[in-house]
Amino acid sequence: MKPFAKRISRALLAAAAVLAVAGSAVAEPVTIRFGFAQVGVGNRQFGSGNTAAILHSRDILAEEFRNDPDVKLDWSFFKGAGPAVNEAIANGQLDFALQGDLPSLVGRSNGLKTRILAASGLRSNLYLAVTPKSGIQSIADLKGRKVAQFRGTNLQLATDKLLAAHGLTERDIKFINMDFATATAALATGDIDAAFGQADYLALDGQGVARVVYSTRGDDPAFTRHSHLLVTEAFEKAHPDVTYRVVKALVKAAAWASDEANREAVFEEWAKSGIPAETFRADFDGQALGYRNSPLIDDFLVAAYQDQAERAKGYRLVRGDVRIDGWFEPAYVDRAVAELGLAGTWKRYDANGHQQTAAK
Repeated sequence: MKPFAKRISRALLAAAAVLAVAGSAVAEPVTIRFGFAQVGVGNRQFGSGNTAAILHSRDILAEEFRNDPDVKLDWSFFKGAGPAVNEAIANGQLDFALQGDLPSLVGRSNGLKTRILAASGLRSNLYLAVTPKSGIQSIADLKGRKVAQFRGTNLQLATDKLLAAHGLTERDIKFINMDFATATAALATGDIDAAFGQADYLALDGQGVARVVYSTRGDDPAFTRHSHLLVTEAFEKAHPDVTYRVVKALVKAAAWASDEANREAVFEEWAKSGIPAETFRADFDGQALGYRNSPLIDDFLVAAYQDQAERAKGYRLVRGDVRIDGWFEPAYVDRAVAELGLAGTWKRYDANGHQQTAAK
């Protein structure tokens, strides 16, 4: 056999071996340490609003490794959200994480070696809640007011973009750094005038504690937020087979969470976090589940992160340029979609957010 042919033959055999291992039992003990950049109400150990939360709450990942006694799962939920996840990754305490766009960009700018494997919570809405006595009716009314913001999370960048669209900057507002639970309490006591946050503020509106005067629903999608599943480069290199099976399990969770027949069941799963199912029902009103629960890495997602990176630099939220090239690895999710027979389940979108007419 000629040398070139021999090299091709060896390469094909090696590829076949990798594929075989990826579908087989894990050959050595391994603990999958999975972190969430969120935590439930009252420190409940559940996430919400994304497919990684379904992966956990419905034991889909546990089922994937049911016949692998040497595989252990360790779930961690971080009150400190994205910044806390970055710290845990930097300290070698996590292998996978559910994280938002801005904190992951900050981590990458600071040298964290990670790979984005799948989307997990796209186009999340941003809400502005105000105290009833504040008199605030719009974004423009925030100038000079005390406003809570969970800094370092993907809420901060979305907020900055929204303010810029209304001719404001962070310097025009008296921002106070608060996590979600603290901001909720501060709204109730009137210690702040307003707070930017997530869909859980809808419950405060229903209780009369605060009024939601703005949300990104129906506004420019550029103001929405995204999150994803990432893995450390070290874990992916050491366990490519396990990495693929984690992504495959996430795709299964995304398929279940994108099925309109499961709409109410999805909201009930997320309600395990302590956020009422009605909140998710209102947040997703008029939107298909698959529109926000797609796991696909498409042109829209990559372009959105590129835009976030540039804006984060402009707002001085990251150090220098953040390179997006080589960060996304769609091969795992694309393979899982094909193997599970889910082609066509989710739509792909181009860089401008327009649905693509044909699969890439």
